[in-house]
Amino acid sequence: MQIDLNADLGEGAPYDRELLAIISSANISCGLHAGNASTLATAIRLSLARGVCIGAHPSFPDREHFGRRCMALPFDSLRHHLLSQLHALNKQVQAHGGSLQHIKPHGALYNQAATDAGLAQNIVRIVQEFDPQLCIVGLASGKLLAAAREREMPVLQEAFADRRYAPDGTLLPRSDPRALIYDAQEALEQCLQIITRQCVNTVDGSLYPLHADTLCLHGDSPAALVFAQHLHAGLQAEGIEIRPAHRKKLV
Repeated sequence: MQIDLNADLGEGAPYDRELLAIISSANISCGLHAGNASTLATAIRLSLARGVCIGAHPSFPDREHFGRRCMALPFDSLRHHLLSQLHALNKQVQAHGGSLQHIKPHGALYNQAATDAGLAQNIVRIVQEFDPQLCIVGLASGKLLAAAREREMPVLQEAFADRRYAPDGTLLPRSDPRALIYDAQEALEQCLQIITRQCVNTVDGSLYPLHADTLCLHGDSPAALVFAQHLHAGLQAEGIEIRPAHRKKLV
């Protein structure tokens, strides 16, 4: 049994180096919601040194709100912002001798694409224009992956270690006080349930069927590193191998 662990890097959080000893895939900020040239270059260099798969983590143009503000961009504007982020990050990754393996939208872009079929289709069109081999990471039950499958793009179904789920399989919004899991053991139990039973408990007590190829560990909280270390150790103790779920090409 195996699972991919991913985390968002290059955003200026203090634990990137330590998280890279735990994860198998890195979603590297493209600089529009957080991070700068230095944090991005460091994240790329350290990821490649660790053999961790590198993916792009683009966002809406919303640095003020860390990319978590919902936006309604016309297609041309969305295309401009996504392609500029992808090309800029790809140039840096290639300069370090690597290649982009996947794309995972950030924040509001991720959440909106999970429920808005039109936005999801537009994102997939743009990503396919950039690189039809690039794997698209999205919420397991969401519209983004459905749109990617329609266009025969490779996908990874994602679940979250530290987020609670609504009965329809979507994530509770961060505005809901129940949205985040702060207890590392509870998060580990949720991960094990997803991996071994392919379902997850929702906030109303029901079970939602959930197959995940990759699990997200957030690295932007004060306890993020201890949290991630507990999950990593717990998964290994259960004999679950942590490895990338997708490699487009050798890095």
